[in-house]
Amino acid sequence: MCGICGEVVFGEESADASRVERMAKAMAARGPDGMGVTAYGRVALGHRRLRIIDLSDRGAQPMRDPAAGVSLVFNGCIYNYQELRGELVALGHRFASGSDTEVILRAWIEWGPDCVARFHGMFAFAVHEADSGRVSLVRDRFGIKPLYLSEASGRLAFASTLPALLAGGGIDTSIDRIALHHYMTWHAVVPAPRTILAGVRKLPAATIRTYEADGRFSDRTYWEPRFDKTAEDLVRPAGEWRDMVLDALRTAVRRRMVADVPVGVLLSGGVDSSLIVGLLAEEGQRDLATFSIGFESAFGETGDEFSYSDLIAERFGTSHHKIFIPSSEMLDALPDAIAAMSEPMVSYDNIGFYLLSREVSKHIKVVQSGQGADEVFAGYHWYPPLVGSNTPAADYAAAFFDRTQERLREHLAPEYLSERDESLAFVEAHFAQAGADDPVDKALRLDTHVMLIDDPVKRVDNHTMAWGLEARVPFLDHELVELSGRIPAEHKLAQGGKGVLKDAARKVIPSAVIDRPKGYFPVPALKYLEGERLDMVRSALTNDAARARGLFRQDYLDRLFADPTAHITKLRGSELWQVALLELWLQAQGV
Repeated sequence: MCGICGEVVFGEESADASRVERMAKAMAARGPDGMGVTAYGRVALGHRRLRIIDLSDRGAQPMRDPAAGVSLVFNGCIYNYQELRGELVALGHRFASGSDTEVILRAWIEWGPDCVARFHGMFAFAVHEADSGRVSLVRDRFGIKPLYLSEASGRLAFASTLPALLAGGGIDTSIDRIALHHYMTWHAVVPAPRTILAGVRKLPAATIRTYEADGRFSDRTYWEPRFDKTAEDLVRPAGEWRDMVLDALRTAVRRRMVADVPVGVLLSGGVDSSLIVGLLAEEGQRDLATFSIGFESAFGETGDEFSYSDLIAERFGTSHHKIFIPSSEMLDALPDAIAAMSEPMVSYDNIGFYLLSREVSKHIKVVQSGQGADEVFAGYHWYPPLVGSNTPAADYAAAFFDRTQERLREHLAPEYLSERDESLAFVEAHFAQAGADDPVDKALRLDTHVMLIDDPVKRVDNHTMAWGLEARVPFLDHELVELSGRIPAEHKLAQGGKGVLKDAARKVIPSAVIDRPKGYFPVPALKYLEGERLDMVRSALTNDAARARGLFRQDYLDRLFADPTAHITKLRGSELWQVALLELWLQAQGV
C-alpha cells in the first residue's frame, strides 16, 4: 500500500516541504486515497495512501506520537499487526486507530529498531525521532517495498519511486557506468545500492539505516537468507520436506489474506499461482477473484496460457477474469508502462503486469501473486549446470548473463565501458561469502538476495502500484524461505526444478498444471519486433536525445535494426528491445 517520501537536512536550515509535496504528487497512483505532507523543522515527510487496513482517516499519514516525539511514514503491510498490537496493549500502549501503521509506530517506541525482526510483512518506512534528531530508513527482508535515496548539498531525499525523486529536483542524472554494465550483462538486474543514475541509490533489502543529525549514518542488516543444514536436514526424506513446505506455504498464504478489503489472485496458470488458488480454496474462500492475461501470438509463439488458468478456475470455482490484449493496445500502453518503471526493466512481464494490473484494479485492491517460487525452490534452467561445479560463478554467468565482457565492448560506446567485468566480479564476490557451500545454494542465495529483489519483485511492485493495486507474495514469506534454505539442493532440482514444491502441489492442484512445460509471461510481439513496434524502437534509438547520449555503438544498432530476430539472448529476450527499453525509459523520465 501507499508511497512515502521525505527530505532531511543535515544543518540548520529547514526542510523544503514543497519539494516533498512534488514527490508525493508524483506518486498519486500508488496512493489515490489520500495525501499528507508534514514538516518538522529540518525533516519533512510525505505520504500517499491506499486504504487497505483501517479505512478511516485515523490511519492517515504521516503519523506522529507527540508525547514520544516520534513520526512515521510507511509503505506496505504488516500481516501480524494484530498480534503485535495485543502485545503492545499488554505493555501499556493505547491505540487511536486500527491500522498496522500505528503498530509500527508504537513498536518502534517500545522496542526501537529491534522491532523490525518481529514483523511479518512487506514494508519500507521512515522514522523521525525529535529528541535525538535521528532519522531511520527501513526496508523489508526481500525489498518487496522499494526505497530510493539521493543525497546532495547536505540534503537527503527519499521516495518509494525513482521518478518521484526526479520530480523533487536536485538529482544528478548522469549514467552510472557500473550499473549500465549490470543492466546490459545481468538481464537488467542492477544490485543495490546502485541505480542506472549516478545520483540515485536504493536502500538494500533487510537494512536499517540510521542517520544522525549531522549526516553520519550506519547500516544494520537484520536478516539474510541462510543455507546452513544440520545433519538431520541432510538425511530427511523427501516426503517430510514436502509436508513441511506445504504447511509453511499454507501459513504464508493465510497471513496474506489480512485486509479490510477483498483479496484476489493473479492466476497465470503456472504451478505457483495455481497452488495459491488451491490453498485459498482449502481455507474456505468462495468466489475468489482470479485474473489472467493474454496477448496475440507471433512467429509461432502463443501469447497466452489460458488453457491452464481456465483449468484451475473451473476446478476451484473462482470468479475468473480473462483479459486479452491486442498488439495495437499493447503498443499504445507501452509509453505509460515504461514511465511507471522506477528503473529500466527489460522483461516482457512488465507490459503484462502493467496491463493486467490496470484491469484488476477495476475490480479489487489487493492480490496475491506467485513471484519468488523459482528463486526460492530452484525453478530456473541455470541451477542444474551448477551441480558439482568447480567454477560456479563462471557457470552461472554462462547460463544467465546476456553478454560477455568481450561482446559488451562491441555494443557500448567506449566512454560508457567499465574497466572490468563488473557483473562477474559481483557474482564471484557473492559466491565467495561463507554460509552456502553447495554451488546451487550459492546461486539460490544470490538470486533470493539480489536478482529476485531487482527484477521480479521490483517489476510486480512498480506495475501493480501504478494502478493503486497491492500485490502480496507468499513465496517470499521469510519463514518459508528459511525452511527452503535448509532443504538439500537435490530435492529442489528434482522433476526439472522445484521438485519439492511440485510434490507439495500434487496434494492440492491437478497434475496437468504441475507437469506442463515451464511457462513465462509471453509477449511475442516484443520479442520479435516488426512493423510499428520496430519503428518505435528505431525512433527512440536514433532521435536527438539518444544521439546526444550516445550509449551504444552505431554499428551494433545497425545490425539490430537490419535483423532484430537474429539477436535473441540466452533468456529468450530481444537484444534490440533491451537497448531500446533503456533509451525509452531515460527519455520517459526526462533524463
